[in-house]
Amino acid sequence: MIYLDHAAATPVSEKVMRAMQRYYAEDFFNPSAAYLPATKVRKEYEAAKDMIAQVIGAKGVDLVMTSGATESINLAFRAAERRSVLISAIEHPAVLANAKVAAHYDEINVDKFGRVDLDDLRKKISPEIRLISVGLASGELGTIQPIAEIAEIVKAERQRRVSAGEGNPIYLHCDASQGLGLVEVKINRLNIDMLTLNAAKVYGPKGVGALWVAHHVKLTPVVFGGGQERALRGGTENVAGVVGFAVAMQEAEKHLSAEKKRIAKLREILKKVLSEDEAIVFLGNPKRQLVNFLPILIPVIDAERLIFKLEREDIYVSTGAACSASKGEKSRTLKAIGLSDEEIAGSLRISLGKLTSGDDMRVAGELILKAVREERDRLAGSNK
Repeated sequence: MIYLDHAAATPVSEKVMRAMQRYYAEDFFNPSAAYLPATKVRKEYEAAKDMIAQVIGAKGVDLVMTSGATESINLAFRAAERRSVLISAIEHPAVLANAKVAAHYDEINVDKFGRVDLDDLRKKISPEIRLISVGLASGELGTIQPIAEIAEIVKAERQRRVSAGEGNPIYLHCDASQGLGLVEVKINRLNIDMLTLNAAKVYGPKGVGALWVAHHVKLTPVVFGGGQERALRGGTENVAGVVGFAVAMQEAEKHLSAEKKRIAKLREILKKVLSEDEAIVFLGNPKRQLVNFLPILIPVIDAERLIFKLEREDIYVSTGAACSASKGEKSRTLKAIGLSDEEIAGSLRISLGKLTSGDDMRVAGELILKAVREERDRLAGSNK
């Protein structure tokens, strides 16, 4: 198997799996219970939260653990209180869905690489805007957003409101799920109000996420219950999942530099092979792109047919974000950067990771080119 869809999901690492195992059968106790074994588990749970927070330069008490990025995003949007919100035109469907239930929402334009247009952001920040949400990196193009610059614009608007005596606060939320383990994520450098994290993108367990929340942000729960997670997320704590998430975050930080260099070399190998076909267009800006992304456009070719052909060779790629592709929806991201429906239909998202080797790149590249040639021959034959 050659797996080239790490942007959709990553396998749980062996180290993470070992760390989690104990909490399923041995230390299975409810951390809210009063007896000694349970209080020991509570301490280990809080220590795991501290480990996750430490990686992003925060404190564990400021994290709300959730069932994943989608729940974290839903919780973050509670800060908007259904008032006006701004999101980028290429946000994850979870962000868009939450924006649509606000009193009003607007989208910030992006350039042809999928990078947020800062001038358009400035134009669209009205006094009514309560929340702005921009992801750290695009899940389809790998484009890295200028979050710190966006934060400066938000800061200026916040100061203007204070000077004008306006009572409407403004918050900046960032979904960092796609960038974890590929770029350094630090709260003090991003200067944001809320940050979404996702274990499933960083070789941790699925169904585990977190929302970092600055002290001045007021939230109401999405999940009501027994008062866990600062009364913002009811339900018995997922101790095993949070411990696994902590180990995954620490491993990602420890190997960040080396892994980026390794993957960058692999991407260049694959890009060189694919460049033999002069019709293939590489999407996104490689200077501001996650190092594991290689999205491509193959004119006239139906990418879904390529996916089925490649699957028969045990090569797995995607046409874009898994949640959209599974519904057969056209990519909003690719529309936002100006691609036509025909161009979108010929687009593939290739994303590398720990399961990828140099040999994989050469084999995958050749088989992708072979599949493209076969499709062209088929189309040429049907047009005769």
